[in-house]
Amino acid sequence: MLETLKQTNLVWVDQPQELHKVIDELLSQDIIAVDTESNSLYAYQEQVCLIQFSTREKDILVDALALPDLSLLGPIFHSDKIMKVFHASEYDLICLFRDYGFQFNFLFDTMIAARTLGYQKIGLGSLLEKYFDVQMDKKYQRANWGKRPLKPEMLEYARLDSHYLIPLAEILQKELRESGRWPLAMEDFERLTHDILDTTESDEEDFWKLRGARDLNSWQAAILKSVYEFREAQAEKQDRPSFKIFSHQALVDIASQAPESLEALKKLSSLNHRLVDRYGRGLINAVQEGEKAPPENPPHNNRPEEAVLNRMDALREWRKLAGRDIGVPSDVILPKDVLNRIARENPKSKQSLQKVMADVPYRYQHFADEILKTLK
Repeated sequence: MLETLKQTNLVWVDQPQELHKVIDELLSQDIIAVDTESNSLYAYQEQVCLIQFSTREKDILVDALALPDLSLLGPIFHSDKIMKVFHASEYDLICLFRDYGFQFNFLFDTMIAARTLGYQKIGLGSLLEKYFDVQMDKKYQRANWGKRPLKPEMLEYARLDSHYLIPLAEILQKELRESGRWPLAMEDFERLTHDILDTTESDEEDFWKLRGARDLNSWQAAILKSVYEFREAQAEKQDRPSFKIFSHQALVDIASQAPESLEALKKLSSLNHRLVDRYGRGLINAVQEGEKAPPENPPHNNRPEEAVLNRMDALREWRKLAGRDIGVPSDVILPKDVLNRIARENPKSKQSLQKVMADVPYRYQHFADEILKTLK
């Protein structure tokens, strides 16, 4: 099967006129494969660096960093006539929406298809090996895709991510239809196009997400917030991921110990001397500012009432058994957000349940009676 990769034309696009040609070609297709590469491990605010498209005839690599305007790709992603095939699409959709505001329609996700079929191994590498006897080299999975020029091996790696997605989707679609699960998969493909999160904005409360943050008292938490903001400022200034400035554990250790000198900082095992030499003064200042700040208390979790929690438990148990019966993960039977919504609303009739499950009509049709029985 690797022969097909060598025989397929590879097109590199980094000029506007080349992009126009590619867009015309993509708009003429009924199905295309899509993938993206970002630089999340190498920049403060990650961005899409490469967009891979595959048709049945060629693989196309669009240099997102070189092209000033990719808005013309919008109609392709939004078209209800061109099926877009992704694998594990959620992250790609978030990145494409965040960077370009693209809206999506008519998707096929090969990972979701594999889960709906009850496969144990749903990674792209496992599926390519199963169906095409192709083994993926993960060497460039964590590469810096923002660096130019890209090595020829990186281009080959990138094209492999989309090259086999169309034939893979066709195989999985056939299996879904034969198993009677095609409507179920389609329901989840449709759900992918809604409620895509914009992850650009950071939250002032993000420091509470650090492991160990909630073990601190309110005065220590104020110090944590201060040193966290110091690290964020350094990361943005250097255009590096925050965790590459110094570790999350270092922040929590500093907050709990409140060191007042460089010597005290050097005693922390989570900070080496090089980091203290570089950031020590700033950290001491951040600790002092935190000590002067008002105490910080963790945000409320809005824990549901006991009756809601009981309904959640009952629905989880039901979907686990239902999933076991047909050999799929429990959330294929009932996604977490739908389960929680039903538990909170506690519908008493089919009519009210249908409103709660408006975005999952297939599941309503097949599971409504069992869900209402479980709620009672």
